[in-house]
Amino acid sequence: MLVLVGLGLGATLLRDQVPFSGAQTGQTAQTTTPAPTEAGARLQNEQNTIDIVRRYEPGLVYISTEQEVVSQNPLGYLFGQGDQTQVQQGVGSGFFVNEQGDILTNYHVVAGEGGQGSATRISIRVMNREQSVPARVIGLAPQYDLALIRPQGLDKSLIRPIPLGDSDTLRVGQKAVAMGAPFGLDFSVTEGIVSSTARQIPIGFSAGGEGITQKAIQTDAAINPGNSGGPLLDSGGRVIGINTQILSPSGAATGVGQSAGVGFAIPINSAKSLLPRLQQANGGVVGPPRLGITAGLVVQGPDRPVPVGLSALSSQGKQQLGLPETGLVVGSVQAGSPAAEAGLRGGTMRAFQGGRVAVGGDVIVAADGEPVDALEDLQAVLIDKKQGDTVNLRVVRGGRARNVTVTLDASSFQ
Repeated sequence: MLVLVGLGLGATLLRDQVPFSGAQTGQTAQTTTPAPTEAGARLQNEQNTIDIVRRYEPGLVYISTEQEVVSQNPLGYLFGQGDQTQVQQGVGSGFFVNEQGDILTNYHVVAGEGGQGSATRISIRVMNREQSVPARVIGLAPQYDLALIRPQGLDKSLIRPIPLGDSDTLRVGQKAVAMGAPFGLDFSVTEGIVSSTARQIPIGFSAGGEGITQKAIQTDAAINPGNSGGPLLDSGGRVIGINTQILSPSGAATGVGQSAGVGFAIPINSAKSLLPRLQQANGGVVGPPRLGITAGLVVQGPDRPVPVGLSALSSQGKQQLGLPETGLVVGSVQAGSPAAEAGLRGGTMRAFQGGRVAVGGDVIVAADGEPVDALEDLQAVLIDKKQGDTVNLRVVRGGRARNVTVTLDASSFQ
């Protein structure tokens, strides 16, 4: 479970003062009513939750992973010992989305060491079954923090898909039911409301290691480590989101996040639009739509070059190169791509101490009205686009700004 560290707010418990008896209001007699039966005492909301859990909890999946990690022993040669192999274990949640047994979960639940690829072994277990079965990766979408896996050898009668809802129609205050395995407590259920329908937070894992800002559902239904990948349901039992992160003040101090009443879920419509591509990925990686450009400003990181925005350069350096204060420098443009069709142009690469920058080409400073200073900013605008959609770019070349409309075609999604 990823931990978003934020500020915590204290709370004060106030006790209401209430009359001790009816005498203070002039009443002289009290009437009693018979104790209601359990069935009669259930509120409509309680019964609704019970019905949702009874009907759809069998579609929840408990996921466990194992990853072999080789650790170097710098003094091993003194004692005739080589590198040591350790097995790291993890747990998470997921849910069935179709009769074929495909399971949606978070990418970070099944990711390999360092957030790359997938874990060495992935197993799943369904409700009321003690035995786990292996699962294989069908498709990975790191930048969306989504993954699709499929169990091997699972009895088809145990596959219970949960219906997918429409996250675009959500309203703040709606009921939200979270299912998953918090702290490894498999098949747990919590309830709350939708606190926000369009919270912008970093989600996923980009090429530079930073999360891509995306729209998320905020809920106060308790979500904790292990809930990752589990479904967030509405009062009709339809999946409206995939639990992914929490805001945890305690996690800043301990490194282990715990629910503070602010959890986030990936809107299910984002997953639904990506599902066909995940199903066709053959175990590979699915990314956000591409314009067909490469970043033209890279600096040397600890182990590889990293693309950055113009804000990483000094103002003096940008003035000397004739570049704007902020923006994404276009390094190259792929022939036949949407960017090429729109007339975007890359620059000539020049080396400087610690990196390289393209000069003489285009710099993207905004996309659909949103400021752009890095590849992640552009991806944040593109991430929910579909084939045929357009993106409106504000581009600077040679000190002159212009507007460019780029239309996404099939090549953007390959």
